[in-house]
Amino acid sequence: MPAARVLVVDDEVQYVDVVAFKFRNAGLDVLTARDGLEALQLALRERPAAIVSDYQMPDLNGMELCRQLRADPRTASVPFILLTAYGLEIEDAGLSESGISAVMSKPFSPRELLARMTELLNVPQPVAPPTERV
Repeated sequence: MPAARVLVVDDEVQYVDVVAFKFRNAGLDVLTARDGLEALQLALRERPAAIVSDYQMPDLNGMELCRQLRADPRTASVPFILLTAYGLEIEDAGLSESGISAVMSKPFSPRELLARMTELLNVPQPVAPPTERV
């Protein structure tokens, strides 16, 4: 069975790198984009199984990206996790209207993000290797 393909979108490269590394180590196939417009084109072409996107990005923010993907039948049901800056509040009406599956605040735990992603994809979460005792 092929690995689930996930799209990771953020204009801050360090977040893309950390999330992509964590997801790849868990066996997911990862696509990356640096802004919402690139992500929109990539998602429509590649049809990922799920998307993780930053909220605040130039040109097309994460919420608008999700709205546009929901408007296209090819991507209308793709699970979408939105990452927001700590303290940034998004109205519940905006979340339900855009179809966002989950919201996580930055800074976030890559382990918790992976757990949320595997839950949305309905795939088993990889078992962490046992810690070595000294």
